[in-house]
Amino acid sequence: MRRNYLCSWVFLISSVGLLTSGSSYGQSLGDIARANREKQQADDASVVPPKVITNADLPKNTNPPSSDAPPQATAASNKLDHRAVQQTLAEQRAAEQWRTRILTQKQKMANLQARVDQLNASMQAANGSAQFDGPSGRGQARQMQQVMQIQLRLDEQRRTLLEMQEAARRAGMHSAVYDP
Repeated sequence: MRRNYLCSWVFLISSVGLLTSGSSYGQSLGDIARANREKQQADDASVVPPKVITNADLPKNTNPPSSDAPPQATAASNKLDHRAVQQTLAEQRAAEQWRTRILTQKQKMANLQARVDQLNASMQAANGSAQFDGPSGRGQARQMQQVMQIQLRLDEQRRTLLEMQEAARRAGMHSAVYDP
């Protein structure tokens, strides 16, 4: 045990000796900090600090930008404005054409439906029931055939209307155009 104790003391004394001898040969921490600070100050002096511009630094511009713009830029912006106006007008014309076609189609359908309703009303049987009792004569059979033909045309017109509305929707028209 004495031997372990003695070895521990020898190790401790040699470690302290190494630590003190190493510090006598190296730079002190204060010297390193001073050198670092001097280097940073030299770097900061060579770099120009960025200038911060605020709204208060900006001049008040009361003149419209078109007076300062060169004539070529004004002409180019007028040309772009003219194109935008022309495109807007073309889109409005296309929307109005779609709307007119769809409303015309709806009017055709309304006329056919009114004709069907008129023929159905005229085919009252003797006992006051509707056409579903069967034709009571040749005239009523002809009217029923007309109703069926008109109903087929009405169904065809309805399909056409749906196709027109879908085409207008795909063309990018607003729902007010294709579903007025």
